[in-house]
Amino acid sequence: QPTMAMRQTPLTCSGHTRPVVDLAFSGITPYGYFLISACKDGKPMMRQGDTGDWIGTFLGHKGAVWGATLNTDATKAATAAADFTAKVWDAVSGDEVLTLAHKHIVKTVTFTQDSNCLLTGGNDKLLRIYDLSNPEAAPQEIAGHTSAIKKALWCNNDKQILSAADDKTIRLWDRSSMEQVKMLTFETSVSSMEYVPDGEVLVITYGRTVAFYNALSLDLIKAVEAPAPINSASLHPEKDFFVAGGEDFKLYKFDYSTKEELESYKGHFGPVHCVRFSPDGELYASGSEDGTLRLWQTAVGKTYGLWKCVLPGNNFCHSLMKSYLEQAIWHREVDLSSDEICPLVDGK
Repeated sequence: QPTMAMRQTPLTCSGHTRPVVDLAFSGITPYGYFLISACKDGKPMMRQGDTGDWIGTFLGHKGAVWGATLNTDATKAATAAADFTAKVWDAVSGDEVLTLAHKHIVKTVTFTQDSNCLLTGGNDKLLRIYDLSNPEAAPQEIAGHTSAIKKALWCNNDKQILSAADDKTIRLWDRSSMEQVKMLTFETSVSSMEYVPDGEVLVITYGRTVAFYNALSLDLIKAVEAPAPINSASLHPEKDFFVAGGEDFKLYKFDYSTKEELESYKGHFGPVHCVRFSPDGELYASGSEDGTLRLWQTAVGKTYGLWKCVLPGNNFCHSLMKSYLEQAIWHREVDLSSDEICPLVDGK
């Protein structure tokens, strides 16, 4: 089927009341995969990853939430906030497990693969490593950045740490020695950073550039210039594509090997702050200044999640919006067991 006839119909996830500034997926669990969003409304939300269905809201922060993450099996969540705390949550019950007091705004949180340690960073310029089995103990602290830390990630099987800060640097640290191993300096502040363990790829954005580095050597692999300033980018798990979003409200999809722009979509009504591929690579999620998350199909026209393709003969895809589905089920207009769902939504 030619994809030209297909129209990308994103699923819109509403519920937040302020800009969505960070999002993260869990790994694939026996219950599917999950999505967490951080928002300036101070109320991080957890959703089913493939449909965007709301599962719950983590209540307890007293300021904007700047960072959010799930552990691999989606049993724990962590959040970083402007109330000078990072919090750890039970992602199954929604209960707060720990509050970790900081000296300034916290911007980033990430678990080790075994979920035993939490790495945090923020406006006090320090990286902190908390032992979650002994949270009363003082965290290990790593100093070196000269401005607020935006993002910090574990890499190299949690033996090393990557951090990006407003001092226009990305730094690689050794966990055991707590020493800086390498540093990259940029002419402008790095807007985002993603780590892909398979192949040790680091994806970073600054200005209009999306750049790919080897995470261990910090050697440049390739860089691509986008049509607008970019706030976030994500590499497909199989490294076929990468997506990027930024100040022109659009999502761009590029071929990773040729660097060619393949598609661009406008769905948001404000700048895109964050974008991430799902762990199975079937969709990517974006979060925006407009207060919504949107889920986009990697292969437009594929039957997946709430996207139902009506073929043969009809070469367009009906995306069943969550609100429409709920309404239709409520009015008994849709028999979800039928093969051909009545196309009340015409891909618009």
